[in-house]
Amino acid sequence: MQQTDALLGRFLAGLAPLSPLAVWAHGSLAAGDYVEGRSDLDLIAVLPHPPGAGAVWRVAVLHNRLRTAPLAGGLHCTYLAPKTAADAERRHLTWAHERLLRRPVTPVTRTELHTSGRVLHGAPPADLLPPVPDGELAAFVLRDQRDYWRPYVDRADLWTRDVWVDLGLLTHARATVTLREGRLISKREALDVLPGLGAPEEVVEDIRARRYGGAVTADVSRRAALVRGYLGPAIDALVAGS
Repeated sequence: MQQTDALLGRFLAGLAPLSPLAVWAHGSLAAGDYVEGRSDLDLIAVLPHPPGAGAVWRVAVLHNRLRTAPLAGGLHCTYLAPKTAADAERRHLTWAHERLLRRPVTPVTRTELHTSGRVLHGAPPADLLPPVPDGELAAFVLRDQRDYWRPYVDRADLWTRDVWVDLGLLTHARATVTLREGRLISKREALDVLPGLGAPEEVVEDIRARRYGGAVTADVSRRAALVRGYLGPAIDALVAGS
């Protein structure tokens, strides 16, 4: 992971003037499921104070300077501060998709950080980030399936795109395991779970090939129909049974 390590090194060096209390990785990089060049780099940086105008400018400059670095397009970082970290609804400064925005740190991310977060700098998550209250994780993943993913199943145009196929099926498998067993699983584990949930195996293998290498032979129109035909009823059943 030479390019990944080089990018993280440049990022941490550029962030140093803001005196971060901690920098953590979550998602694939923390779960042992990271594939260089395919997976995103999902990071959380904890600053001493909520970022004011000067800090926002420094963050923007840092990320813009990294734009041309290999893999930089997949580096996403949310900026927390101890004073505001407990507010699960707060929208924090975030660099994602090559722009600045504000978004909350979800219960899934918070739980990932406490269970498998990778410390890149400073204090561990347990020292700075309040734990997720009982029931909050399950409520979030159920709401995400019902209110976000289920309506989009009816958007036929979306499901010819790799990103929707991959995230739609993997997120559903992960949500199902969380609701049934109370734990989080990686994307690699989700691929192993999907056939047992009744997902079309040719689509599962198509995702596996694109993520981990192999021959991709899926017809996108057929794949879209298979995914929509499976995912709509599967989400409905999950919601009804939870």
